[in-house]
Amino acid sequence: MKAIAYKVPQAIEQPDSLLDIELSDPVATGRDLLVQIKAVSVNPVDTKVRQGAKPADGQEYKILGWDASGIVQAVGPEVSLFKPGDRVWYAGSIARQGTNSQLHLVDERIVALAPKSLDFAAAAALPLTTITAWEMLFDRLGIALGKAPTGKSLLIVGASGGVGSILTQLASRLTSLTVIGTASRPETQAWVRELGAHHVIDHSKPLAAELERLGYPQVDYVVSLTHTDQHFEQIVQAIAPQGKFGLIDDPASLDIGLLKRKSVSLHWEFMFTRSLFETHDMLAQHRLLSEVAELIDAGLIRTTLSKRFGTINASNLKQAHALIESGKTRGKLVLEGWDE
Repeated sequence: MKAIAYKVPQAIEQPDSLLDIELSDPVATGRDLLVQIKAVSVNPVDTKVRQGAKPADGQEYKILGWDASGIVQAVGPEVSLFKPGDRVWYAGSIARQGTNSQLHLVDERIVALAPKSLDFAAAAALPLTTITAWEMLFDRLGIALGKAPTGKSLLIVGASGGVGSILTQLASRLTSLTVIGTASRPETQAWVRELGAHHVIDHSKPLAAELERLGYPQVDYVVSLTHTDQHFEQIVQAIAPQGKFGLIDDPASLDIGLLKRKSVSLHWEFMFTRSLFETHDMLAQHRLLSEVAELIDAGLIRTTLSKRFGTINASNLKQAHALIESGKTRGKLVLEGWDE
């Protein structure tokens, strides 16, 4: 099978940062599905792993990629949820080889049937960010599903990116929260409004002052998706007493003692936790992806695909990695199909 991989972590500009390679076809065992990959999307985690992670012991190459859509080609003997021919979507495990390969092994408990109304590329844009956003809202922050009025508000810092694009939709369509997104450019601000945010503010300006201008001197929930260390003092100022603060990025340091006076709780979200530790509730990712597929087919949630990058090969993946690292993307970047 064809795959894209690397031997040594390095900058994307280096000639060998990503390579087109050939490998033997894997075989499904246990609860694994063998999936024929049709499309993949690129996330910031791809670039972070490429810059720092070596191939696993005993392996010559490391294959990146987590988001994927494709067709089940074979199943392991313990599989009960899927059969060959099923059209699926998922975000794989960070502990295993990635989806940038023609065939990929994945545990059935983190896979779901893909939305019927989306093509492979539009579907591949969503799983990782959808899981992250869903788990943050409903598992970590404990926000209630439904439109019963609560009068509460949510600030999403970095609402135009991959996670922000789906988080904005889930929060505005499935909860009663007033959703305030941040974006700094006219085109990204328009994107966030289009996805359902009730208000958009500019995160290149002091957040507390921007919120005050809107008439929201305090917000009940804050989710920070990027540059948390740069915005943290403003977040502490803006969040309401007994509020909840969630984050997904990797700030070098945070003085969480600043949250004590307001009794604000802090919540990390890492969507790979369930698959990495094979937690007792690992099947929750299968269920939530199944539920979101129904929401998409019902027209309540839309894909966050923003750019198609051509076929899945090293050259196109390099360009996608470089664009992700620029910090100037909105929505998701997707590659689909394979070179003959």
